[in-house]
Amino acid sequence: MSQLKIYNTLARDKQVFVPMVPGKVGMYVCGITVYDLCHIGHARMMVVFDYVYRWLRASGYEVKFVRNITDIDDKIIKRAVENGETLSSLTTRMIKQMDQDLGALGVLPPTVAPRATEYVPQMLSIIGKLEENGLAYKGEDGDVNYAVRGFPGYGKLSGKSLDDLRAGERVDVNTGKRDPLDFVLWKSAKESEPAEAKWDSKWGMGRPGWHIECSAMSCALLGEQFDIHGGGMDLQFPHHENEIAQSEGAFGHQMVNYWIHNGFVRVDNEKMSKSLNNFFTIRDVLKEYDGEVIRFFVVRAHYRSPINYADSNLEDAKNALTRLYTALADIDLGPDAPQVDWSEEHAVRFREAMDDDFNTPLAIAELFELATKVNKTKSAVDARQLKALGNVLGLLEREPQQFLRAPVGDAGALDEARIAEAIEARKAAKKARNFAEADRIRAELTAAGIVLEDKPDGTTNWRRA
Repeated sequence: MSQLKIYNTLARDKQVFVPMVPGKVGMYVCGITVYDLCHIGHARMMVVFDYVYRWLRASGYEVKFVRNITDIDDKIIKRAVENGETLSSLTTRMIKQMDQDLGALGVLPPTVAPRATEYVPQMLSIIGKLEENGLAYKGEDGDVNYAVRGFPGYGKLSGKSLDDLRAGERVDVNTGKRDPLDFVLWKSAKESEPAEAKWDSKWGMGRPGWHIECSAMSCALLGEQFDIHGGGMDLQFPHHENEIAQSEGAFGHQMVNYWIHNGFVRVDNEKMSKSLNNFFTIRDVLKEYDGEVIRFFVVRAHYRSPINYADSNLEDAKNALTRLYTALADIDLGPDAPQVDWSEEHAVRFREAMDDDFNTPLAIAELFELATKVNKTKSAVDARQLKALGNVLGLLEREPQQFLRAPVGDAGALDEARIAEAIEARKAAKKARNFAEADRIRAELTAAGIVLEDKPDGTTNWRRA
C-alpha cells in the first residue's frame, strides 16, 4: 500500500506524511477576505484544498479542517463605508454569496469556518506574549508592531533573507516602525473608522492586523502546533511567513509540520488583474459553464502548477467531463451509492497518483482509462467503479442526464419540455417520410445547442452541447 507524500514548501521537498496523532489530521487553510465576490483564483484554491480534504478522508483519516473567514480588514472597512452600510451587513452578504459560489463548485464545508472577529481576545493574548518575548512594541503612532529582526527564523518559508528585503517591497513604511520590515499586529483606531471596527486593548482602541488573525484562529482550533497549513502561493510571503514569526515567536516551537501552496491562475497567459480587464468572478464564469466543469478544469491540473484560464481550456474541460458522463449514461448503476474497490487495478494506480503529492492529472487519466473500458464492455461493475473514483475527487456525483442536460446560465436555453416536443415532432416527420421537416427540426435544435443521439430504433437520448 502506498504512503501519502506531500511537497512541503518549508522543506522544499516531497515528504512522507506522518500526522502528529495517528489517524487524525489538523488542517488550516486561509480563506477569503469577504469584501467582494470570489474570483477564479479563489476557486482554484478552494477546489484544491477541497480535494486534499476529500483524499485525506478517503485515506481513513479523521480530519479537522479549519478554513477561516477574514471579516475585519482595511478593504472591508473601505467597501462598507463606500456602500454606506455596516461591516456586518457587508460581510454577512458576501459570506452567503461565497457559500453559494463554492456550493456550485462542489466544495464541501470545512469542519469549522471561524470568523476573525470572533477571535480578537485570542489575538490580543498572542500579541501580549510577543511583547513579553521582546518581539512586539508599540510605535509612536499607536500601532503595535512585530520586530522582524528579533526572530532568527524569519524568511525560512519563502527563502527570503532580511538583507534581500527592502523597505517598500510589499511592506508598509510608516514613522511608527523601528524597522521598515516590521509589520503591524494591532492597528490603532482612527476617528473616521466605524465603531464596529474597534476593540479595546491594553494598547488602546484598535483592531487586529491581518496576519495575527490566522495565528490566533489556527492556535485556538488546532493547537500551537498542527499538521497541515495551506493556501495560495501568493500568501507564502508575507502572510504565511508572518504567521510563522508570530506563532513560533509567541510559543517557542514549530507551528506547522507541512505547508502546502497551490499555484497561480493566469488568464490567457497573463496575470489576472482588474487593470488588465481580465478579472473574472466565479459568478461570471458560472454564466457560461457548469460548476462541475470549472471544478474539473482545476482538478485535472497539478495543484502546484500554474493554470491558464481561457475559454478554449474551459471548453476542453467541458468536453472531457462530458465524455466521462456519457460513458455512464446508458448503464443502470443501481440505487446504492457505489463504493470504490481499492484492489481493482485502476483504483490501485489512482491511489498511487493521489498519494504522490495529490497528482490529480494521473488520477484523472485512470478515470478516462476506465471510461474507455466501460464504453466497450457496458459493465455495470466498471461503471460503478468509475463513478466511485470520480466521487473521491468531487466529480461525477450527479446522475449523468442531470449533467448532460443541465442548462448553463439563464438566457435563451430551451427547457426539457420544449426539447421533448421537438424530438416527438421530428419522429412524426420521419414516420411521415417528411425528411426535410425532420432535418429542419434537428438543425433548429443544433442551433439551440442540443445534440441528438440517433440510433437504429430512433432518437434515444439528447444532451446539451
